[in-house]
Amino acid sequence: MPGKQMAIDADLNSGLINQDEARLRRQEVADEADFYGAMDGASKFVRGDAVAGILILLINIIGGLSIGMLQHDLDLSTALRFYALLTIGDGLVAQIPSLLLSTSAAIIVTRVAADEDVGGQVIQQLLSTPKALGVAAAVLTIMGIIPGMPNVAFLSLAAIAAGGAWMINRRRQDELRAEAAAAPPREVPPEQRELSWDDVQPVDIIGLEVGYRLIPLVDRNQGGQLMNRIKGVRKKLSQELGFLIQPVHIRDNLDLSPTAYRISLHGVTIGEAEIHPEREMAINPGQVFGTLQGVPTKDPAFGLDAVWVEPGQRDHAQTLGYTVVDASTVVATHLSEILQSHAYELLGHEEVQQMLDLLGRSAPKLVEDLVPKVLTLGQVLRVLQNLLEEGVPVKDIRTIAETLAEYAPQSQEIGDLTAAARIALARAIVQQLVGPSQEIPVVVLDPSLEQILQQTVQPFKEGGVGFEPGLAEQLQQALTETFSQQQMAGQESILLVAAPLRSWMARFVKHSVPGMNVLSYNEVPDNRQIKVVASVGQPSG
Repeated sequence: MPGKQMAIDADLNSGLINQDEARLRRQEVADEADFYGAMDGASKFVRGDAVAGILILLINIIGGLSIGMLQHDLDLSTALRFYALLTIGDGLVAQIPSLLLSTSAAIIVTRVAADEDVGGQVIQQLLSTPKALGVAAAVLTIMGIIPGMPNVAFLSLAAIAAGGAWMINRRRQDELRAEAAAAPPREVPPEQRELSWDDVQPVDIIGLEVGYRLIPLVDRNQGGQLMNRIKGVRKKLSQELGFLIQPVHIRDNLDLSPTAYRISLHGVTIGEAEIHPEREMAINPGQVFGTLQGVPTKDPAFGLDAVWVEPGQRDHAQTLGYTVVDASTVVATHLSEILQSHAYELLGHEEVQQMLDLLGRSAPKLVEDLVPKVLTLGQVLRVLQNLLEEGVPVKDIRTIAETLAEYAPQSQEIGDLTAAARIALARAIVQQLVGPSQEIPVVVLDPSLEQILQQTVQPFKEGGVGFEPGLAEQLQQALTETFSQQQMAGQESILLVAAPLRSWMARFVKHSVPGMNVLSYNEVPDNRQIKVVASVGQPSG
């Protein structure tokens, strides 16, 4: 049942069904649960009465034989014929009330969630199919032919039940013939029809799979908060990045560990981890004043040292300097970090078209002059993806569109257009890195090193660059040391280079020195000042 409730909530959250359909499916699940619960109770009634009836039957047979043979001097066959027959008859009569009682209890319980009255439900179920009356007629016929039973009464009731079953069956046959005459041609069964593109299921753009012990985290009926957290993550990222983040399709996966979850983009696993839903994660931010008893782990979002602790240790952990979050927040934070770092993979043609349509309401001439007059939708998409890949939001789509419309007639190169868009967004980029501070702490390259790099960088046809292996290794080592020093000093690490080197250096440090930002001199706003905090000198050799 929790899995079915989770599936309903996931479909509702992803927009596959509306509120009315979700309410109807929840009602069906509730009716099913009530039915099975009622049948369980009825079976217990019948089982208890059956056991008691068997005990009473054995006691009556043994007691009757003893009385007949010892007190009335009857032989064994005569006593068995009289007392066994009476005992079996008494047992049958005794079971009828208990059977009726258990059946009545089951009927009353199963109609709790229904709007119809009991009488209407019973009549509908008895008269909707001939099977019920047919079985009743067969049972009454068997009881009516037993010697000693009220044969006329049982056989008369059997005839009435059989006649009712025949009439219901005839009515159903007439209805089926009428429906067959008015119905369209019968569809070919799936196993017999030819395959079509409808049989190819598209992959989920964003998927979250959970083990069965994590189902309560996404089931609102069990107090799960993960669905609300994910909705909040999507809203926050959509506002920050500038386009609508696609719904997250959540499903349970029995192949996973019971406490594991897996995050995928376009059907490919991007991140996974195991959590303890009954505990809370105490994250070590780097400076704490003690240790905690618990299960050591790593924060899946940022890789920080952490400990899974009992909920009662929350206040103590916070006193020691730990950051304490619950299991739902751990999953939501991990998902948020993955979506933010892979935002460029989530932006597609449909999203860009929606952004341009929205811009067209306020600036229709701008959109008309941009697409498709000077650039195609695909070219605009690639520019926006480049910006997102470098951590630049695209929510200021008006500025980006005006810049592209201005520079596109001069160059159709995606790299040049991306650089122009970055210059137009310079104030937003710097604001995102250092906040409102007027000073920008930067790391610069030694002039001689910068000159060597400009001479060494060899552009290829596809826009890549080639570094001399020795130079690349020494440069990476120097930048890594500088980055570590900046991190220890608590300062943002920003590398300031000449404009021709910016894109190449950004690609170089993305994998070799993750976390370092690269700006060009053209991207420094006029109202900001540069403060050189470190210089990377010319490598030896």
